Amino acid sequence: MSSESSSELHVVMFPWFAFGHISPFVQLSNKLSLHGVRISFLSAPGNIARIKSSLLATPTTQIISLPIPAVEGLPPGHNSTAETTPAMAGLLKKALDLMQPQIKTILEDLKPHFVFFDLLQHWLPKLASQIGIKTISYTVFSATSTSYLTVPARISEEGESPSIGDLMKPPNGYPSTSITSVKAFQARDFSIVYKSFDGGPTIYDRAVGSRLGCTAMLLKSCQEMEGPYVDFIRTQFKKPVLLTGPLVPDPPSGVLDEKWANWLGRFPAKSVIFCSFGSETFLNHDQIKELVLGLELTGLPFFLVLNFPAELDSQTELNQALPSGFLERVKGRGVLHTGWVQQQLILAHSSVGCFVCHSGFSSLIEALVNDCQLAMLPLKGDQFLNTKLIAGDLKAGVEINRRDEDGYFGKDDICEAVKAVMLDVDKEPGKSMRENHKKWREFLLNAQIQNKYIAELIEELKAMA
Repeated sequence: MSSESSSELHVVMFPWFAFGHISPFVQLSNKLSLHGVRISFLSAPGNIARIKSSLLATPTTQIISLPIPAVEGLPPGHNSTAETTPAMAGLLKKALDLMQPQIKTILEDLKPHFVFFDLLQHWLPKLASQIGIKTISYTVFSATSTSYLTVPARISEEGESPSIGDLMKPPNGYPSTSITSVKAFQARDFSIVYKSFDGGPTIYDRAVGSRLGCTAMLLKSCQEMEGPYVDFIRTQFKKPVLLTGPLVPDPPSGVLDEKWANWLGRFPAKSVIFCSFGSETFLNHDQIKELVLGLELTGLPFFLVLNFPAELDSQTELNQALPSGFLERVKGRGVLHTGWVQQQLILAHSSVGCFVCHSGFSSLIEALVNDCQLAMLPLKGDQFLNTKLIAGDLKAGVEINRRDEDGYFGKDDICEAVKAVMLDVDKEPGKSMRENHKKWREFLLNAQIQNKYIAELIEELKAMA
């Protein structure tokens, strides 16, 4: 396709049914469609309205609804992991595997140049190759976590899965970076990647199978931030590894809700702690108690967002988790909210000086492009490794201290981390963190660099098509 324009490229997007996966596929679709690439976006019926609200509407973009096959135990209408318990998320994977006939029919009809697919559809490369369509395994996780967890070096020559002890150390051949080990409680969390449920393929099997079978891999990353990890992935999979760049979100449209704008506007610049853990990362009651007491201990105003699994009542959970008298003691300087908030607009508010978060990669990028410091409390999976990238390699934030064996953190751990980035600004390590945050903010906001990554990606796709 070297002599043809990118408008003749047609890409099908097929993410896993979790909004943490769907959003990066939407972001990339928008970047590509601005360069004239035709996009066909596949998802379950219940996700379409939300996708439509963020996917750029162009004459060359369409959304195709995928009915979820019936699976015993999976209630009708469950279209994303936000609506399911962990057990039901496993059933949703079974439903995904049953979609192969309808996916084949759609691809035969559309005849795209490429299918960009997620890590769980390990069967897609073979299916697509049978009808002459190339596949791009698009990894929405950081290269840091991908290189640590889902590379062939993680499985022994005898085919044995890694032990907890193995997972506390990087795989053989890992680059020399700040990541030399992880804590025992984190390694135990990682072990779920290598476990089979109901005899089905493990997450590791799906992810590595997807990458070994595809035409090329695509990472939501850039050489400047994750170069050593990108290079290690290239050596592990021995195939083209393309990069999107860090996919900086567009500036948010609209204005902050008047209720929150008025509340935040009462406080001095850079004085408020914003604390949120996304829509699918949850704290238990003991963790909530120590978190809120730690925020109280800082003496600073705070805006805390807490969410709970879909099957639980949020108000009941809060009543059980919050310490006695807490709400009365922080009245006027502390806000507790459950549900969705305008995170980008809150992070951009002049009074917000610190973001305490779970280290989801998209949230970290949103924080880095705003002038608010990072105190990270990762709770599962890739979040632990994302934190090490930001705190260890880039030195642009602080990790909240936790006990090695069980991950316990107390109110003092919360308070000390926040003070390091918000109050001790002329002491180390806070001083260097602010300087590094500023450096990476300038890099991420450089539109020329971002556009260069997308333009190069399109040229590489045209050469492969």
